[in-house]
Amino acid sequence: MRIVIAAIGIARGTPYQALYDDYAGRLSWPVELKEIKPKSGLPPVSARKEEGRAILRALPKETQLVALDRLGEALGSEAFASRLRTWQDGGIRTLGFAIGGAEGLDEAVLLAARLKFSLGAMTWPHLLARVMLIEQLYRADSIIAGHPYHRG
Repeated sequence: MRIVIAAIGIARGTPYQALYDDYAGRLSWPVELKEIKPKSGLPPVSARKEEGRAILRALPKETQLVALDRLGEALGSEAFASRLRTWQDGGIRTLGFAIGGAEGLDEAVLLAARLKFSLGAMTWPHLLARVMLIEQLYRADSIIAGHPYHRG
């Protein structure tokens, strides 16, 4: 299974990117981060729509989409790992994650998503959200493999 993360915001050269790269390098699944420059100078609704279109364009066709959304389902690490294992065993070739910008995700992205996933009730900076996501992907990978990272 291949993972593609389409995220609003550019983290290159930041501590966020260094953390992201560390966890991404540990994954057994190939992972690709597609950074999308935020739309500035537009009204919030227009920015969200433009960013939503850019996210959907960035993901390969036939992608199983998961949208990170504060109103989404809050899964524990084991439940998240179980969901990933089910998709992997079910033949999902590309699993995509969408991380919105300051205005959140457009309705078109939310409607296209197979799962709306929450990192918790708190609001997180979108650059930190990608680090939290990649760590949870690594944790899920470790749980599936029986590696002690999750228990440690």
